[in-house]
Amino acid sequence: MSRTVVSIGLALASLVLHGCASVPEGKRDPRDPFERFNRSVYLLNDELDRGIARPLARGYTKITPDPVEAGVSNFFENLTYPNTIVNDVLQLKPKEFVQATARLIVNTTIGIGGLFDPATQLGIPTGDEDLGQTLGHWGVPAGPYIMVPIFGPYSARDVVGDLADQYVNPRAYIDDPWLRYGLWGLEQIEQRASLLGTDEVLQRAFDPYAFIRNAYFERRKFQVSDGEAPPEELEIFEEETPAN
Repeated sequence: MSRTVVSIGLALASLVLHGCASVPEGKRDPRDPFERFNRSVYLLNDELDRGIARPLARGYTKITPDPVEAGVSNFFENLTYPNTIVNDVLQLKPKEFVQATARLIVNTTIGIGGLFDPATQLGIPTGDEDLGQTLGHWGVPAGPYIMVPIFGPYSARDVVGDLADQYVNPRAYIDDPWLRYGLWGLEQIEQRASLLGTDEVLQRAFDPYAFIRNAYFERRKFQVSDGEAPPEELEIFEEETPAN
């Protein structure tokens, strides 16, 4: 653990003192004007992930029975539906609004607070909307790429959207700070655990930073367009390999 702490300290010191990292030669991505600084933040986040988040996620999956893990995942997904409902209204999507409302009611009641997912068994489609998608829906550009310390990749549009979305999540209105932040911490561990299967793919990437950046923009573009972005806009990211 001491080596981890030292590594994190060195990465943080590098970020604070230098605020930059080496950038591979070649054409710069116009979506990432702050690439040097973003790469420094990525190095810091990677150290935090290796030293804290990933071990916690692995421990969580190891000691948590699969049915309990599924219940936790269902619970946190259910908490996102008030936000989805609000953004369905903002995007003028009445059908999706009814579906999201139905899922929230069914899973909160029959599903015992969202621990179970009877809505899926009843054939009610899932939904996933946030303010960043709403802003994109109405033509607000994504803006520059930003690697946020601890929280990871964002666009400028999604930073604004995510901050506003926090006030729609029911967790924000829990008076007990221990319970409120405890739920937040458990949610972060659960989300990291759900991504453990992608670690090997990321490790094989020639430039993991660019891999994450491209995957982030493609995913958000897909979400904003509800999966209907023109093929020419959905650039397929192929892992870059070094020349022989």
